[in-house]
Amino acid sequence: MRLLFLILGFLFSLPAHALAPVQEVKSSSGVTAWLIEDHTNPIVSLHFSFRGGAALDPVGKEGLARLASATMDEGAGKWDSQAFQSRLEALSITLRFEAGMDNFNGRVLTLRENMDAAMDMLKTALMHPRFDGEPVERMRSQILADLRQRQEDPATLGTLALYKSVLGFHPYGRGSKGTITGIQNVSREDLAHFVKTRLGKDNLVIGVSGDITAQALQKLLDETFGSLPDKAAAWQLPEASLTLNKKTQVISKPIPQSSIMMVQGGIDRHHEDFYPAYVLNYMLGGGGFASRLYEEVREKRGLVYSVYSYLVNYDKAALWLVGAGTQNARVKETLGVVREEWQKALESGFSAEEVADAKTYLTGSFPLRFKSSDRIASILAGMQRDRLPIDFLETRNQQVEAVSVEDVNRVAKSLLTPDKLKAVVVGQPEGLPF
Repeated sequence: MRLLFLILGFLFSLPAHALAPVQEVKSSSGVTAWLIEDHTNPIVSLHFSFRGGAALDPVGKEGLARLASATMDEGAGKWDSQAFQSRLEALSITLRFEAGMDNFNGRVLTLRENMDAAMDMLKTALMHPRFDGEPVERMRSQILADLRQRQEDPATLGTLALYKSVLGFHPYGRGSKGTITGIQNVSREDLAHFVKTRLGKDNLVIGVSGDITAQALQKLLDETFGSLPDKAAAWQLPEASLTLNKKTQVISKPIPQSSIMMVQGGIDRHHEDFYPAYVLNYMLGGGGFASRLYEEVREKRGLVYSVYSYLVNYDKAALWLVGAGTQNARVKETLGVVREEWQKALESGFSAEEVADAKTYLTGSFPLRFKSSDRIASILAGMQRDRLPIDFLETRNQQVEAVSVEDVNRVAKSLLTPDKLKAVVVGQPEGLPF
């Protein structure tokens, strides 16, 4: 296994600093973007986010941000839905919006020769969306169909139940996709109010990569975003208070395989121990075939089809999630083994070799994230959403490499809480009450 890590580390050895440096571009109207120029292909990608996402949806209108994201590109300005979409297709422009929990996001991908036209359409969608009746009802129907389908999906049911149990009445506890009633209650006036109040220059971050200079981008930033309101409505949420315990909740569903979700408290993205926790999670359950959970739960005991863990960082909550899928007859044993591995990591920690292997993979595979201009622009926007420094791409691997085995084992003792590893099981697990 160690040889595999070293080979991967060698193959993936393209350093992040092989990219052009990240430039901060400021327009005359105060719009800022982070840019990595890449003139090898005539393509430009722009990703942007407005702080404040689905968690801000009013009670009773859960899904407002999602419906807005689905309809803002369905007609704007002089173009109705068909004309808008036809023009995008004719010019080979990708323009999308998406509502996340903490942010309202968008992206444009275009050939350099169509950049001006693409940004003009983006500006029109941001400033003058039409919200005509037919496309709004069409997109509403599609979202409602998706929500009804999600009601039958075991993993979705488990995640929503887990969030509600742990996060309670905090907006995060509702999830980010909306509810059937909420989507049905959203009116055209709600959508127009959303655009008018939630999109401002003070909650906007932008990442750009591709065949464009800083000077050209500066002009486009003004033309596209300069007319937005200076200030958006308040987007700050209260801190989430987590309710954690060792209880297992069962949601009865007549399916042959159960879906398992587990959760404990996570760690803030800016905490000084974030990187030791990041390496720890990789070894425990985030590293796929290389993780202890995979080795113990699947390889040695054959209990599950999949098992994994990951850190989740919202603006006002940090979670550490575990997921698994297994036969109903093996759920109880699977829960026990996961909790045993959590306890073992807390008490015995990891070896120096395990930590070294994890760091080799995490640093060696990092350059694979920069496989396209679109991906790079997304990362630049994400760095700003997470309030990371502009030199993050150059310093990230240094921070991973600085993690010692002592750091990992110290954080394992302080952060892992197997006695508060809450579980939700969707299925008909044997030996568990439901």
